[in-house]
Amino acid sequence: MPLCMGCMQQIGNNKICPSCGFDNTEKQQAPFLPYGTVLANRYIVGAGIDANGESTRYIGYDKQTGDVIIVCEFLPMGLFTRAEDETELKINYENRLAFKKIKDEFISYYRILSELRDLSALLNVHNIFEENNTAYVIEEDEDLIPFEEYVERSGGSLEWDIARPLFMPVISALEALHKRGVGHYAISPKNMYITSQGKIKISGFATENERKRGTPLKSQLFSGAAAPEQYEDNFPLDDITDIYGICATLFYALTGRQPKSAPERLKDSRLLMSTNTVKRLPPHVVSALANGLQVERENRITNFDDLRSQLSVAHTAKAIQDEISRTASMNLSNASGKNKTKSGMSPASVSIIAAAITVLVLGIVGAFWLMQNPFASMFGSNVAPTQDTTESTEWTGATVPNYMGLTYEEAVKAAENDPSIKLLRNYADEYSEEYEEGHVMMQNPPAGARVTATDTEGGVLISLTVSKGKQMRELPEIEGQTLEKASEIIAAQGLLGTAEYVYNDKYAEGIVVGYKDKSKGETVEYGTNITLIVSKGKEPVATE
Repeated sequence: MPLCMGCMQQIGNNKICPSCGFDNTEKQQAPFLPYGTVLANRYIVGAGIDANGESTRYIGYDKQTGDVIIVCEFLPMGLFTRAEDETELKINYENRLAFKKIKDEFISYYRILSELRDLSALLNVHNIFEENNTAYVIEEDEDLIPFEEYVERSGGSLEWDIARPLFMPVISALEALHKRGVGHYAISPKNMYITSQGKIKISGFATENERKRGTPLKSQLFSGAAAPEQYEDNFPLDDITDIYGICATLFYALTGRQPKSAPERLKDSRLLMSTNTVKRLPPHVVSALANGLQVERENRITNFDDLRSQLSVAHTAKAIQDEISRTASMNLSNASGKNKTKSGMSPASVSIIAAAITVLVLGIVGAFWLMQNPFASMFGSNVAPTQDTTESTEWTGATVPNYMGLTYEEAVKAAENDPSIKLLRNYADEYSEEYEEGHVMMQNPPAGARVTATDTEGGVLISLTVSKGKQMRELPEIEGQTLEKASEIIAAQGLLGTAEYVYNDKYAEGIVVGYKDKSKGETVEYGTNITLIVSKGKEPVATE
């Protein structure tokens, strides 16, 4: 039966599809593939869905499975020609080397994506092949809602409790990509979708060539989410670039609007939020957004562990001091560090900041101070109580409690009974050979430090650094486990897992055979992505 080239549903003798209204009498304009083109003797190509300077996506149909799919064609505009009704690309002679290089990178990029299929936020790649002098990727087609539509349906913005479980898998997916040496570099509201299961799927994948200026491709950047360095010619992109994009998208989700474009923010870096928005967001989330959207790369959050941590807990007083001292340029109009108030900061907040850092921490919910704070010099003497040089045996007053060795949760619970104590977790956990993961490995001021009457007026701020455990982790036994169970086992060791499927006579389908290129008992660094070999069952026997 004939298929509609707009939705791949059967239409019989109809020319206008009764399901989607697509006019099947029209032709697809060059240089895009003609309607009905069959690839790999299996995939039928329909109407184009979207395109960038590197590739084009079409709706398609898999004759073998009967599924609607997405066909992504490597189509670097300006480097080839293709006449109407033709399928093969003709590569411009002067561009043949650039075309081959970028095509190889395109294929390598999608192979990495296909190997990370177990990450819920990434698309499912079913096949990669070359044909017509170019390359093709077959992606799964899902019933998706555009993220912008989802936010609009949710009243124009999301609460943090709703946004957090949506975005954390995206951060993990980006982290996994970068561990494999590639990034996304186009995370934006326009490249995010919500699945029928209520999870985020990322779209808009392309190699680095498409996501910055100065390459042979016409770059596609998303205003408000593209980092400043992407507007520079051939600037190397990395984790820090994607952190800007994910924070810009989270900013949109929580506020209903995107930040100004990076070129605009280089002139005025402020990220103003309404008072109502600030009041309903946890202060550490506001802080994390400010840090992730720094226009100066050296001031931005530098890795996904830090981003995840900052979105989970508040800074310590010391971390605030260090960060503000390092990022006084947040208020570009006051880069010299002069103390000026802005329209986004209430007078009450200014007076609180002028009084002391302890009251600032209590009042941060009322003002978006980190977005435009030039007060770095005011924190230098108020991070921790000054310890007297007199022998401690002569002190009979209150002292700082000891939280060393407790889990962070235990420390928080222990501090609940003392209203004068304010615990703040350092935004960056650290490795430790002595303290187990999740346990307090450092505190400032130290246990036993004196607490004076002046200190207790605003509360004693105690900075806690939590251990990530040992940097090197031993690979545990996983052979014979289900993939789900094996993933839990290695996750408990602080490792990531990627599945690779092979036929195996010993284990049933879905059972882990072992590690690829590694063995039980070997040590690897915390956060390493480990490939698990998973059985597809016995290899089918060909019958004549």
